[in-house]
Amino acid sequence: MTIYGPYDEILPEILSLTTERIKQLNQQAVYNKQPKLYEHLIARVKTPESMTEKCERKGYPVSTESALRKCRDAVGVRIVCNFISDINRCLEQLRQADWCQIIKEKDYITNAKPNGYRSYHVIIDETAPYRDIDGNQPGHFYVEIQLRTIAMDSWASLEHEMKYKHNIANPERIGRELKRCADQLASCDVQMQTIRQLINSSAGEDD
Repeated sequence: MTIYGPYDEILPEILSLTTERIKQLNQQAVYNKQPKLYEHLIARVKTPESMTEKCERKGYPVSTESALRKCRDAVGVRIVCNFISDINRCLEQLRQADWCQIIKEKDYITNAKPNGYRSYHVIIDETAPYRDIDGNQPGHFYVEIQLRTIAMDSWASLEHEMKYKHNIANPERIGRELKRCADQLASCDVQMQTIRQLINSSAGEDD
C-alpha cells in the first residue's frame, strides 16, 4: 500500500470530478456568450513516490494524513489561459462556486519568483461525495490549482526541463537568460491584454 492508503483509488476520482466542475464553469461562460475561461487543463495526482519525498523533505510523518492534510497538493490542476484577465475570471468563478472554498492564495504573477516564475496558485477545499480522512461524507479534499497564461506555462516547462539536466555548462548564464526571457514574456502578456482590450473597445463602438 502506498502513502495514500485507501485513497489510491479515490484521488483519481477527485481529480476527474474537479476537472469536470472546472469544465462546467467554462461551458457556462461560453453559454453566457463570454470568452472561454481557459485554453486547456492539465491535471495529475502526485505520484506516491513524489509525495513521500515531499513529506520527508518537509519533516512530516510519512503517512496518509500528512499526504492529504499537511501537503494539500496530492491532486493538482493547471488552468492554462490565453490572457491574464482570463486568470482573474477563473478565480472569480472559483470564489463563487458552491462546491469549493479557496483557503490559500499565492500570487506569483504580481510578485514573480526571483528566477522569473509566474503563476497564480490557490488551494481549494473541495466537497466531494466520498468519505474523507476525517470520516466526513460528503468529504473535504484539498486540491492545488495553478493558473497561468500560455506564455507563463511555456516558460515554466522549459525552466523545469533545464532544472533537471545535469552537468550544464554556465548554469548562471542560463539562469540569467531564463529570467530575461520570463520578463520578456510577461511584457508580451501585458501587450496582448492591451490589444484584446482595444479590440473589445472597438467592437463595442461598432455596435
